[in-house]
Amino acid sequence: MTDHPRRVTRALLSVSDKTGLIEFAKALAAHDVELVSTGGTAKAIAAAGLRVKDVSELTGFPEMMDGRVKTLHPKVHGGLLAIRDNKDHADAMKAHGIAPIDLLVVNLYPFEATVDKGAGFEDCIENIDIGGPAMIRAAAKNHDDVAVVVEAQDYQAVLDELAANNGATTLKLRRRLAAKAYARTAAYDAAISNWFNRQLEIDSPDFRAFGGRLIQSLRYGENPHQSAAFYATPDKRPGVATARQLQGKELSYNNINDTDAAYECIGEFDPARTAACVIVKHANPCGVAEGSNLVDAYRKAFACDMVSPYGGIIAMNRPLDADTAREITKIFTEVIIAPDASEEAIAIIGARKNLRLLLADSLPDPRAPGLTAKTVAGGLLVQSRDNAVVDDMTFKVVTKRAPTDAEMRDLKFAFRVAKHVKSNTIIYARDLATVGIGAGQMSRVDSARIAARKAQDAAAELKLAEPLTKGSVVASDAFFPFADGMLACIEAGATAVVQPGGSMRDDEVIKAADEHGIAMVFTGTRHFRH
Repeated sequence: MTDHPRRVTRALLSVSDKTGLIEFAKALAAHDVELVSTGGTAKAIAAAGLRVKDVSELTGFPEMMDGRVKTLHPKVHGGLLAIRDNKDHADAMKAHGIAPIDLLVVNLYPFEATVDKGAGFEDCIENIDIGGPAMIRAAAKNHDDVAVVVEAQDYQAVLDELAANNGATTLKLRRRLAAKAYARTAAYDAAISNWFNRQLEIDSPDFRAFGGRLIQSLRYGENPHQSAAFYATPDKRPGVATARQLQGKELSYNNINDTDAAYECIGEFDPARTAACVIVKHANPCGVAEGSNLVDAYRKAFACDMVSPYGGIIAMNRPLDADTAREITKIFTEVIIAPDASEEAIAIIGARKNLRLLLADSLPDPRAPGLTAKTVAGGLLVQSRDNAVVDDMTFKVVTKRAPTDAEMRDLKFAFRVAKHVKSNTIIYARDLATVGIGAGQMSRVDSARIAARKAQDAAAELKLAEPLTKGSVVASDAFFPFADGMLACIEAGATAVVQPGGSMRDDEVIKAADEHGIAMVFTGTRHFRH
């Protein structure tokens, strides 16, 4: 690839976001670039005292139909698409009075922002740009001759090249800008199509597109030999993608993944009802608790497993306070995420330069609809978010003994947590805190035994006479296919069980519970998580 410089003699500018526009236009004018523009962009440039030609002068047609038709014209698209070294193209330009356009600067109507602010259907439709994407695609296709800019952050790169190349751009830059241009229009169209699907309640459209804006390039992915980057989607769900990082080194791929898991789990706990803490390691909660305040919730969550939280992620459902910050900093923690933090707490965390503190302003709504996607070989698996919430479920008692009020309170807590643990999942809970978590096992019996063993280890660390699973309740994310998994929980000391039900052997499991005097409830809702 040669430099293939192309001098910029004429630029067409049409932007909704006018950040940096005037400074850029002045710099172009200083390079003797003729400025052509549309609507409000032309007015802004003219108001700055610069000479600018309205696009209607170029086309010979006025803007019409409320601005829907202004750039869809051969004198615009011919100027963008004509191959400069092609004699037939050059002859056509001369015959039809088409002047070349060497630089296109377009950022699109703010469709995503319009949707985000909750605008009505018609307002959203009017913010679908037509002429902009058409021009961008035309200019990007003809990148051998035309440079295309789709956001203000690339203005300086263009100006640097004009200064270094006597008013010309290089092919290297034009290709990079073209690739970005196509990605931008793809993300824009994805936002529009997904909005339409939501409006029309289409769950499985014939084509599904996703698009995102780069937040940061990451040092590596899950492992050092994998490349990775972090992108924001139009979905403004509170979490790691929208949070402000106050301090600490750059987040890694695993940090981001684990922080998302922690904050999604903490969103299940209404801060108006209770203080709550979630500790996550490798995308699984290793301790979750409610408490009278955050420090109480943190201590209860930490007591579930005092080994795994080292190097873990901590999520709070209320603003981080100084007492909780002091307690957390007693061990090494990777990330803390909360809706907010006191100035004193921020200062305490600030003394740990490698500890990242993220403030997300609000909590994710566990009931909100949305999509999740996972890549498989040759395809995408797309599903609606698991937005089933314990508070909306009917807990059906299926055993002779019904749970006590205290057991029912803990059963609801345990099933709330089970939703966020990798399957197969077993959660032992007592006094609104996890006391044993079994995650990601191929056998539900193994999850029950691993969780019980971890509770024994915690009891030894705390110097307790017996593990906290004695007198606990247990939650299973899916039904017990046989009684053996439930019997392992009973052996560990559980007195009540919550599970979805639905097994062909439910009667056997219920009979076993009755034989041991155990209370059991069915939810009818499964929480598989893979």
